[in-house]
Amino acid sequence: MAYNNLYQQYQQNSITTASPEELTLMLYNGAIKFINLGKLHIESKEIEKANNAIKRAQDIIYELNNTLDMSYPVSSNLRSIYTFIIERLVDANIKKDVKILDEILPLIEGIRDTWKEAMREARKIKYGAL
Repeated sequence: MAYNNLYQQYQQNSITTASPEELTLMLYNGAIKFINLGKLHIESKEIEKANNAIKRAQDIIYELNNTLDMSYPVSSNLRSIYTFIIERLVDANIKKDVKILDEILPLIEGIRDTWKEAMREARKIKYGAL
């Protein structure tokens, strides 16, 4: 029990001390996690758990969509992708279809990986090549 409390405290500290860029990365990772959980629960016929996991992924994508700074040209492209992902998550949840989740997972992973690389490049610029 003490271990669980320490882990929860560590997670909370990670969130409260994270930069906005790191929080965005955490959101992408969370969406990926919940989509994978949704797939697992669909395959094991745990419909309520699948619904909850997919809805959590939807909520994360909604949050990413709502926080876009539309003054950047890339934001309208991301908005289109997020809208597509949300629509497919809804379809996957209604149909309990793993194939739809498999279709959108690489999109989110690709955006996440691009974000990670952008963070790495920004650090190089900010702190110089390490």
